[in-house]
Amino acid sequence: MKISKSASRYAQALLDLAIEQNKVDAIAADMKYMATVCAENRDLEVMLESPIVKADKKLSVLNAVFDQFDKVTNLFIELIVKNGREAYLYQIANSFDAILKEHQGIVPVTLISAHKLDDKVKKEIVAKVQASTTGTVELTEKIDADLIGGFIVRMGDNQIDASVASQINKLKQRLTR
Repeated sequence: MKISKSASRYAQALLDLAIEQNKVDAIAADMKYMATVCAENRDLEVMLESPIVKADKKLSVLNAVFDQFDKVTNLFIELIVKNGREAYLYQIANSFDAILKEHQGIVPVTLISAHKLDDKVKKEIVAKVQASTTGTVELTEKIDADLIGGFIVRMGDNQIDASVASQINKLKQRLTR
């Protein structure tokens, strides 16, 4: 999902406010929960994007769904709705998580392999990635049988493709020129 610039700006403003109010953990938990609820409920997303539903109705639904949120988070949601940006709430929640990780020095890394890697290989890959970056590596593993063998490491905009499928495609391209 592509996150808009305005969603990133709102997320950054919320993080700044959370730091100032010393409520980073509470607001981070709220944003994580909001992202989960929005991802699992297409009807909520459709309602938030609908120009037919009035802002006060959207706000009352959001207050009912997220009534357990911290006061700062609820005031932030109210501000977003008043500014007509409620369609960006899901993006703001996802962006908040990414900006918070960056602030905490956590580097998200995705490791995609054809099958589950053993711990020794995983530790070697993480050690190599850790050596090339500052911060703490947060590893997410995914399995993709289409890779045939090998692995792909994604870190931000960088990707290292050491998969067999990629090597076969490169060989195929060289042979068909």
